[in-house]
Amino acid sequence: MNSSERRSILCPQCRKLISLDEPHCPYCGLSRPGVWWKTRLFSLLSLDAGSIVKTLIIVNSALFAVSVLLSIARLSMSANPMGFLAPANNVLLLMGATGTIPIDRLNRWWSLISAGYLHGGILHIFFNMTALYQIGPLVVQEYGLNRMIILYTLGSVCGFLLSYLAGVPFTIGASASLCALIGALLYYGKSRGGSYGQNMYRQVLGWVIGLGLFGLIVPGINNWGHGGGLASGIVFGFLLGYNERKQETGFHRLLALACIAATAGILLWALGSTVYYVYFTE
Repeated sequence: MNSSERRSILCPQCRKLISLDEPHCPYCGLSRPGVWWKTRLFSLLSLDAGSIVKTLIIVNSALFAVSVLLSIARLSMSANPMGFLAPANNVLLLMGATGTIPIDRLNRWWSLISAGYLHGGILHIFFNMTALYQIGPLVVQEYGLNRMIILYTLGSVCGFLLSYLAGVPFTIGASASLCALIGALLYYGKSRGGSYGQNMYRQVLGWVIGLGLFGLIVPGINNWGHGGGLASGIVFGFLLGYNERKQETGFHRLLALACIAATAGILLWALGSTVYYVYFTE
């Protein structure tokens, strides 16, 4: 190994091979990329793009399983014969369902984040996770990992916030986050243009039409949440930019980390307080 190879590193931010002595990364513009603390910091913040969709599916599925088990423990399952696959509403409320009831009566504004990880039945979570499995990789491909996390998190918050303002009393599900991802892809296809962009736009527009028809036909669908998620995805897609026009920056990485930290803290708090209430209170 020669001296030049020994003084080469991967940029902590964009992971391109650069010289250790570069004042700025020639690819992403990170200042003094060879400074040791930046290397350590970005190493700690680094995320595996290939595992983010799988992680989200695992977290959603695990919380669904826990909500079912806690409902059994509380002996408050639905009278529906499929009740063993449907968490009780009081358990979902404890774990972070959102709407006018949790926010206005209990001041649970943090439920705007937690509600996106809760589901009301086996079919509910199955369809949402199947959609995430299909849509998530496309968003990571066109927007990058960090912007995908931002879109998923803030899209859910915006969708549930709109449904709260519209007076929806009680709501859960990853649909608002999924609609935000769809909105971002819709903006990407329209903005990029060309045969690839047009095909993407037409495909995603088909999803939007299908969601609209589904929401009109099936009772109990939170169309306000879907619409808020979709609109916010379009707006955030424009504001954040996509890979072909703007590479991810340190700001995107830090904002994604903030989304992860806030989500993890809220979910752990909701889960811990629910377990305490179910098992240690009358």
